[in-house]
Amino acid sequence: MLRSTKIVATLGPASSDRQVLGRMLAAGVDVVRLNFSHGTAEDHLARARLVREVAAECGREVAIMADLQGPKIRVGKFEGGKVELQPGASFVLDARCELGDAGRAGLDYKDLTKDVRAGDVLLLDDGRLVLDVDRVAGAEIVTTVRVGGELSNNKGINRQGGGLSAPALTAKDVRDIGTAIECGADYVAVSFVRSRTDVEMARRLVATDGEKRGVRPLVIAKIERAEAIPVLAEILDAADGIMVARGDLAVEVGNAAVPALQKRMIRMAREANRLAITATQMMESMIVNPSPTRAEVSDVANAVLDGTDAVMLSAETASGRYPVEVVETMASIVLAADRSETPGLDQQFLNETFTRVDQSIAYGALFTAFHLRCAAIVALTESGSTALWMSRHDIDIPIYALTPSVTTQRRLALYRNVRPLHFSITDDRDRALAAAERLLLERSRVKPGELIVLTCGEPMGQPGGTNTLKIVSVGSFL
Repeated sequence: MLRSTKIVATLGPASSDRQVLGRMLAAGVDVVRLNFSHGTAEDHLARARLVREVAAECGREVAIMADLQGPKIRVGKFEGGKVELQPGASFVLDARCELGDAGRAGLDYKDLTKDVRAGDVLLLDDGRLVLDVDRVAGAEIVTTVRVGGELSNNKGINRQGGGLSAPALTAKDVRDIGTAIECGADYVAVSFVRSRTDVEMARRLVATDGEKRGVRPLVIAKIERAEAIPVLAEILDAADGIMVARGDLAVEVGNAAVPALQKRMIRMAREANRLAITATQMMESMIVNPSPTRAEVSDVANAVLDGTDAVMLSAETASGRYPVEVVETMASIVLAADRSETPGLDQQFLNETFTRVDQSIAYGALFTAFHLRCAAIVALTESGSTALWMSRHDIDIPIYALTPSVTTQRRLALYRNVRPLHFSITDDRDRALAAAERLLLERSRVKPGELIVLTCGEPMGQPGGTNTLKIVSVGSFL
């Protein structure tokens, strides 16, 4: 597959069948997301095993991302399962209420009464219903319905402009991190991050649990709170990547602000050598329809042109009618957008500062391959760092990351324009380079006589030790 931009797909009832999942992987899924907002620990462990088994049957390695639920800021349940809110009517959010009705609803998050005051605006069910706060009296938040409609059990609550104090990591999330480690997850996504402290806490938990099992997932910060925007640089510094989670973010900052924020966040992630995933409602209509809207096609393509590492499918593959078809459709859109890009590598290097030898080698490989029009860039890597640096810049030449580590191979499945391959690196440089050429020839990735750029470390096999760049005519080491 020649796509540079990767596809993340959520596993759920519609896609947990072995054959369906196999077809999804064949269609182009690179990362499988396990949504910890639904299901038990046993469900997640079973699905993780299924992913590994089906990927092995397909002859591929894909990454697994465990997406934590985060704080549940939701209304409670209603006597009939739902109510109809009328514009202008009074409606009470009551922390003591067990079962709601047309006049009041309970709260899962009891401290909401401490976070709001008269004049605030509360948005329910992804902004579909709007409540104006009149006053707060003890355990009750008394509101007037501005925009009414149907409100059903457990719908989410946001405060316009942000400012809710619920911690990013709940007791459930702490337990779920242990489950994610047991699943062998390659990435853990932390929901409702507000600051670098939230990320650092998650990273400590991941490190503590992961040390016992020899598993160390990378940490993705989901940007969906207004408070995260001013401190985005600090969050990027603490995380391995971000997810542009446009659903809750749009509710807090307004729909109109999201496109510009998306571009800014992806740009900042690339500049900080971090990963970026664009998510939420990318192909929403394909939950029930066999083809997307033109607006959805443009949305996916624009995320690719923004430089995102991956685009994500949520309900489309978890519970939709067309889980395979939506992956096929997204892959075709991504490929067309990838091919439309015009690399501007020289301009991207104007303000770069190289601080490490291996980083300098990575950038040197990009510059050389771009100007010599090489057929491929080949990075022999243990940790994947060289491939990460290369993937932060736009180049229309494929980057092959050859690694002896299956863990690294799976992580690299998310990196833009990186094709990871499992490869046993020997201590002898010339033998290793010959084996690398042979592997690429056997897989028809290059042809005899084509120029490729190879990077490796000497002595071989030391993580972070890339210090050598070679320009090779394919076949010269064979």
